[in-house]
Amino acid sequence: MVMVKNMKKKKHTLKKRYRRLILYIIIASIVITLTVHFVKVYKYHQTDEYKLLEKGYNANTVSNVISSLTKEDINTLLNKDKISNLNDIIKEKYFLERHLFDYIDYSDENKDKSLSDVIAIINVGANKPWYTDSTQTDESKKTAMLVNKFHLLSNNYDAGEIKNFSATYAYGSVRATKEVYDAFIKMANDAKKDNVTLVLSSGYREHDYQEKIYSDIVKKNGQEYADKYAAKPGSSEHETGLALDILSTGEGAFTNNFHKTNAYAWLQEHASEYGFILRYPEGKEYLTGYSPESWHYRYLGPELASKVKSEGITYDEYYAFYLE
Repeated sequence: MVMVKNMKKKKHTLKKRYRRLILYIIIASIVITLTVHFVKVYKYHQTDEYKLLEKGYNANTVSNVISSLTKEDINTLLNKDKISNLNDIIKEKYFLERHLFDYIDYSDENKDKSLSDVIAIINVGANKPWYTDSTQTDESKKTAMLVNKFHLLSNNYDAGEIKNFSATYAYGSVRATKEVYDAFIKMANDAKKDNVTLVLSSGYREHDYQEKIYSDIVKKNGQEYADKYAAKPGSSEHETGLALDILSTGEGAFTNNFHKTNAYAWLQEHASEYGFILRYPEGKEYLTGYSPESWHYRYLGPELASKVKSEGITYDEYYAFYLE
């Protein structure tokens, strides 16, 4: 009888111990779970996502910021007041992360401009006066190199083999690199099949000749006029041998009226097939630095020219986004 009582007592004691052990396990599990949760919460509060949300940016903007910007730029954002159009800037097609704060500042200072214009202006450097912060262009890019008022040719630039066009294709003496020469001859011959005559008025210019042209315009019309309608030596595409001034024959076929001709219309449709683009289109002078020149065509090669045409932007914009 005593033995039975002792056995019952032991079982009861064991049950109590098991219950305590289970209770301890439950409590430990709760403590661990809560600790893990609080650690996660603490760690999340240290993340850029949380800090950006706390600053008032919505989840969509935060997602775009984190996927598009560097840690350094995110930290800079966190030290600034909330930027209302941040997400719109990041979503722009030609957005470049390295220019983010330039976009923001320029947009704030020029509220009359669309974001697309802001992006384009900053990308090509046109928020600065022409010829400021100019650098030597990357001549190794050859037919793809950019030459403008910010990207200059070296003083000893060598255009390579230069060929002269015959009177069949040019008014007076016009020259170009061999590749451009061959491309234009093919284009002009094919245009003729469509009853369109293409005739050149200008092509390759040596550095000294470009310097003379620019100096003469300055003397005659002043610096401001010269910078608007001409190019300082080193900044002219004509010095590369890759640019041609293309006109036609007949009444109204010269420079000021060329955009009204059948030849111009034909070039707009077909020039890229032969490697040429209209370099200074109307309405884009604030990006190119030049008034519209419906006759000035730049050779890029068929593949690149077709890409630029399909984008529908100036070569300055294309180069800044895709090639620089």
